[in-house]
Amino acid sequence: MESVVAGALYAACRRHEVPRTLDELSEASGIEKKEVGRTYRFITRELAITILPSNPIDYIPRFSSSLKLTPKTQSKAVEIIEQAQGAELTSGRGPTGIAAAGLYVAALINGEKRTQREVADVAGVTEVTIRNRYKELLDKLDLEKDIKKIKKKLKEEE
Repeated sequence: MESVVAGALYAACRRHEVPRTLDELSEASGIEKKEVGRTYRFITRELAITILPSNPIDYIPRFSSSLKLTPKTQSKAVEIIEQAQGAELTSGRGPTGIAAAGLYVAALINGEKRTQREVADVAGVTEVTIRNRYKELLDKLDLEKDIKKIKKKLKEEE
């Protein structure tokens, strides 16, 4: 019964674009992540509900708030993720990892340094995920020059 409630809640969150991860629902309900996911899939299949994959942009406000980032950085992260979606960098990737990497890059560009560990903890992903998505974003969106400019500026200020 509890897993059905957790699965239905996850489906409702997804349906109404209230981004919550399976990990969060698992933690809140005390039911294994795998079981919540299985029940969610069962519910959507049985009720013939089609739910689109989560949009990484939906996670930005919450992660940004937890990291105490400025609205400017939040906007930059959304811009970066929209570019990534346009370049088809997001398909097949977890939305939380993309959101986290987008925020990490935006924070660097705006001089609001956060560590990969801090961002990973807030997003519930690994540092390796952030590093991989970060490299993809820099390579494919040609953001390397922006990062180098910021790093050079920060060194001059020291």
